[in-house]
Amino acid sequence: MSTKTITPPNFPKPRGYAHGVVASGQTLHVSGQIAWDANARLVSTDFATQFLQALDNFVAVVRAAGGGTEHIVKLLVFVTDLEAYRNATKEIGEGWRARLGKHYPAMSLVKVAGLLEPGAMVEIEGVAVLPS
Repeated sequence: MSTKTITPPNFPKPRGYAHGVVASGQTLHVSGQIAWDANARLVSTDFATQFLQALDNFVAVVRAAGGGTEHIVKLLVFVTDLEAYRNATKEIGEGWRARLGKHYPAMSLVKVAGLLEPGAMVEIEGVAVLPS
């Protein structure tokens, strides 16, 4: 099996992990992406803003590997506050459709006690199958 590490342009250099790994040329495994900018700073303390930035960062890894949003097949979303998620579903839904249209991959959402980066409320990881 061959693998290729993916780091999108303008992303901070990962320390101890890869943003994405393409396996066997077509399957891309994307590490958990949070709502940080190119300087590794969280973009907001607002839940919906963090969710959508984490999604944008996930999509950036897919695009850097040569895929598009339609190639995303699985997402695993970690949130620190289910009530904040529920309260933000309208804004998240609108942002989702603006980014992915009506493409809905297999997805799970899990509440966690905390995330590695202080202040992070959302982390999104997943899998994409890239075009040949």
